[in-house]
Amino acid sequence: MSLTASPRHRVLADHVVPSRSRALSLATDAALIAVGTALVALAAQIVIPFWPVPLTAQTFAVLLVGTALGPLRGVLSLSVYLVLGLVGLPIFADGHSGSLFALTTGGFILGFIAAAALVGGLARRAWDRKVLGMFVAFLSGSVVMYVFGLPWLAVSLANFGPAVWQDAMGYDTLIGATLGAGFFPFVLGDVVKAIFAAALLPLAWKGVGALDARKR
Repeated sequence: MSLTASPRHRVLADHVVPSRSRALSLATDAALIAVGTALVALAAQIVIPFWPVPLTAQTFAVLLVGTALGPLRGVLSLSVYLVLGLVGLPIFADGHSGSLFALTTGGFILGFIAAAALVGGLARRAWDRKVLGMFVAFLSGSVVMYVFGLPWLAVSLANFGPAVWQDAMGYDTLIGATLGAGFFPFVLGDVVKAIFAAALLPLAWKGVGALDARKR
């Protein structure tokens, strides 16, 4: 069974890397999943090592992989990323690996899978072919990551105790520390990434359309 969809609901990868047979389609799907995993792992190493949440290129890669590959391949790609990191490959942000419970950002990593599913599903509905649709899709994917990541971060900081989030970080409350360390520093970047994607993905679709027209 192929992981591609009907022509009307194809995502960018289906057009850029078309498959002509069932066996080739399965091989193509596996290769795309592997490439998506590698892209996220590489982007995770482009990092400014803030604590407790580093600044990386990873979230943009996650949303790009989900959008380009579609929901199922995107989820599989990010699931492979998670498993490889859990078993010890240093592919989490800043070369970390192992149990998510040892990371303040473990919830964000779980959120990658859900975010890829969301933006991939929206791409199946052609949201990535319009500027506004792509902008909203990317912002929605970012929100999903926060939904997973911020509660996890709050629990991590609570376990460290007030000596960390009050004395060391300078916040009066746990909620303030969670938002101050895991949300507010990244919101502007999320908007910039959404703007960039809103310009890039529809342009890529126009290029694909032009190539298809030439082939006819």
